[in-house]
Amino acid sequence: MSYQNITLEIKNKTAQITINREGKLNALNRDTIAELKDAVSRAEADGSVRGLILTGAGEKAFVAGADIKEFLGKSKEEAEAMSRSGHELMNKIANLSKPVVAAINGFALGGGLELALACHFRVASSTAKMGLPEVSLGLIPGYGGTQRLPELIGKGRALELILTGEMVDAKAAYGWGLVSSIVDPDLLIDQSQKLLERIYSRSASAVSAAIVAVNGSSQGKVEGYGLEIRTFAECFVSEDFSEGLSAFTEKRKPRF
Repeated sequence: MSYQNITLEIKNKTAQITINREGKLNALNRDTIAELKDAVSRAEADGSVRGLILTGAGEKAFVAGADIKEFLGKSKEEAEAMSRSGHELMNKIANLSKPVVAAINGFALGGGLELALACHFRVASSTAKMGLPEVSLGLIPGYGGTQRLPELIGKGRALELILTGEMVDAKAAYGWGLVSSIVDPDLLIDQSQKLLERIYSRSASAVSAAIVAVNGSSQGKVEGYGLEIRTFAECFVSEDFSEGLSAFTEKRKPRF
């Protein structure tokens, strides 16, 4: 697939995907979602890629929401199909076997914040602003926001953000646990890359297994604990575990 709305660059083991609709504040439309699905799948399949960075073009927006023009005249059935398509993208990212960082360079609103929530980490520029303003349009978040936000920041805070439809700045988002760090705009990509490089020094198979196990918590504690047990045991037959154990006993750094 050739991309019209995003760019994909692979460098230093990292696939950087940039939503490239700066004139539209990088709003998500149907074509952009399709391209993101393809790019994420390509990065997943590429053996040279260990992690991903998602960001937006320009200085104003990560993704300032869905493209509202596509909402006009939609039937209930068409709206459900639209929501399902968005969920497919977000679930693909959330369940990726490689760590994904959202480098939030500006407005992350509506579907844009939902895209960031699907990522494993969120690093925010000091100029970033985040929110789920859908209630202002008579809607609710439709790309997983009502589920992932409470998991991340708690039910009370999530309801406050969703029901008021108001934005929060990077400092408030950090205090709520919505983002893991705040950096100067010029350092956003560098800091995101450094975070990934810390993970690259670890076992790729163990990182993948940990993502699977942690995601199991959203299926309920009973299933989550069982999934952890099974995934923990599977690590024991991996080459990375053998190397890690050898390195530990030989008092050297592992060569993953």
